[in-house]
Amino acid sequence: MKPRVYADTSVLGGCEDPEFRESSLPLLRAFERGDLILVLSELTLRELDTAPEAVRKLVSEIPEAYIEALDLSSEAEGLAAAYIADGAVGSGMRADALHIALATVARVDVLVSWNFKHIVNLRRIHAYNAVNLKRGYPLLEIRSPAEVSGYE
Repeated sequence: MKPRVYADTSVLGGCEDPEFRESSLPLLRAFERGDLILVLSELTLRELDTAPEAVRKLVSEIPEAYIEALDLSSEAEGLAAAYIADGAVGSGMRADALHIALATVARVDVLVSWNFKHIVNLRRIHAYNAVNLKRGYPLLEIRSPAEVSGYE
């Protein structure tokens, strides 16, 4: 089974950013080849609506067979609220909590993000996973694209 990788909006935006392009583009190519399954949520797609055209276009380059779409759910909303209530992230970062919750509920293999302040942050990863374990969910792998972009 191919690894399922939840990518937040920062990963796709990273393909157009000189600082993050070197790691983001190989990951995108792995999705295009079908080496990895790109898991996109309704939240990510909404955020892409306001992204530059070049970023929005990237998703269309990936064959539909290699994309899994996630709808928002009350289960994910509840888990995101638990992250906030337990202090994993502040209430102003609800979208970040929801990305984590959607990936957790979907039981993806890894979530990738360039958001080092609220997502790819060891203290926060531990806090998210503490909530996951308390609520009966598995641990969620959270990495930067640089850590998974060399997937062959």
